[in-house]
Amino acid sequence: MNPPSIRRIALPAFGSLLLALSSGGNAQEPAPPGARPTVVELFTSQGCSSCPPADELLGELAGRSNVIALGFHVDYWDDIGWRDRYSMAEATRRQRDYVDALGLSSAFTPQIVIDGRESFVGSDRHRIEAALSRPREHVPVEVHIANGEMIVSLSELNDHRSYDIEAAAYLPRATTPIGRGENSGRTLTDFDIVRQFRRLGVWEGKSATFRIRLDTFPGEADRVAVLVQQSGHGPIVGAASTSLR
Repeated sequence: MNPPSIRRIALPAFGSLLLALSSGGNAQEPAPPGARPTVVELFTSQGCSSCPPADELLGELAGRSNVIALGFHVDYWDDIGWRDRYSMAEATRRQRDYVDALGLSSAFTPQIVIDGRESFVGSDRHRIEAALSRPREHVPVEVHIANGEMIVSLSELNDHRSYDIEAAAYLPRATTPIGRGENSGRTLTDFDIVRQFRRLGVWEGKSATFRIRLDTFPGEADRVAVLVQQSGHGPIVGAASTSLR
């Protein structure tokens, strides 16, 4: 059954190495001055009957220009009737790191974490919308594709804190018929499914650029989000996304 410290909450359904700064044709449209996309991370599973409403909400949020929505499929549901084909150990580790960083009593599905700061039940639209309306820090980060590489550029910042530069390669949409488990007989649609998550390096406020070869990303991932997150699973202060194809 569920491992220790993992619980599920069900609520009624409510129906996202070094060069100079530059931008390319594949970079996302720049956010207005002082603004940036809000990062919404959903921890979910195809084996969880409470998760489809949260998956649908994530898909809705993914369509907004001011949101980077990311679906992290955890693997601790895989032994309870249905193996989620998108589950990753990295997703479970990231969720448990948030449990520690945010001082939560346990992990649960569906769980949404907004900008690494706040945790909500993934289908709680009212609280999630309220969190999305709050002001947020904005560290500019530019991402573009050139010569078989993804190039991530950050300008100098008068800040002595340490930040992890992270990349989440994701598949924008997929549909799966479910044959067993709590969602048996349903066909589920998942959005912005993370297929690889990794740290590119550490940034300590100096002007820097990170280069990553495109052939190191999974072939099924069409897009990538880059996050600037305070080390130790702290707040996310910068984010951008771009197409990999």
